Amino acid sequence: QFTKIGSSGVKMSNRTVCREASHAGSWYAASGSQLNTQLEGWLSQAQSTISPARAIIAPHAGYSYCGACAAHAYKQIDPSVTRRVFILGPSHHVPLSRCALSSAEVYKTPLYDLRIDQNVYADLWKTGMFERMSLQTDEDEHSIEMHLPYTAKAMESHKDELSIVPVLVGALSESKEQDYGKLLSRYLADPSNLFIISSDFCHWGQRFRYTYYDEAQGEIHRSIEHLDKMGMGIIETLDPMSFTNYLKKYHNTICGRHPIGVLLNAVSELRKSGTEMNFSFLNYAQSSQCRNWQDSSVSYAAGALIVH
Repeated sequence: QFTKIGSSGVKMSNRTVCREASHAGSWYAASGSQLNTQLEGWLSQAQSTISPARAIIAPHAGYSYCGACAAHAYKQIDPSVTRRVFILGPSHHVPLSRCALSSAEVYKTPLYDLRIDQNVYADLWKTGMFERMSLQTDEDEHSIEMHLPYTAKAMESHKDELSIVPVLVGALSESKEQDYGKLLSRYLADPSNLFIISSDFCHWGQRFRYTYYDEAQGEIHRSIEHLDKMGMGIIETLDPMSFTNYLKKYHNTICGRHPIGVLLNAVSELRKSGTEMNFSFLNYAQSSQCRNWQDSSVSYAAGALIVH
């Protein structure tokens, strides 16, 4: 599942390795023109309130579920400022205790192809902190791919200057979240970089083995919203320890908790040197409203980090 590629982390042949848009046609439209129309529709419903974003948190479900929510985060991107997009997504299918880099050089989307920044990849590889994921692992995973069409759309006016840095984030310990946060903080400090943190929020119901319910909130979906918004409020304080404690207390099934943890640790590293930052959530949605124990739902939140 994870392959080491050459001693320098560089592949040994001349053919460009492409990651196919493996979820196109199921999780989102495979037709470029259809996808473009949908993305434009969702983006037109969102306001640009805290641009230019240095980082966003956005969901990675099928676009019919979360496309409208995600637009509120993507609307904060300024393509005239951003040149390089880091995408941090959780690993859903393979056990991973560290972070992994892609074996591909190009990520395909129905809009246009995105080029991986090989210079940044070489620097990250040199740290010895990363594994290399196989192309199969990469194409099976949806947490990074679901951000590619939106990234391509948001950046289309400057697509020739754009590169991406996909990072698959494993089930990191608290100290590893700190280590990766520290490492990535120097990239977060650069205004030409944008970080996309891929995460859904509460996965509720028996099929997710998570049925926390606070009756004081009323209906189940209200309890879920209250729990999610408590977590969102903690993320907005940008304190990694508080977020870790929240997860330990409530075990909320936030699938991108480790990518979020890495971002929060990168932010606290920058704050030490006096950089001022704010995070605001701009939208919250649920795939459906749970009212009884047979129901299930997934929550989505979109927010943006701004550096002053």
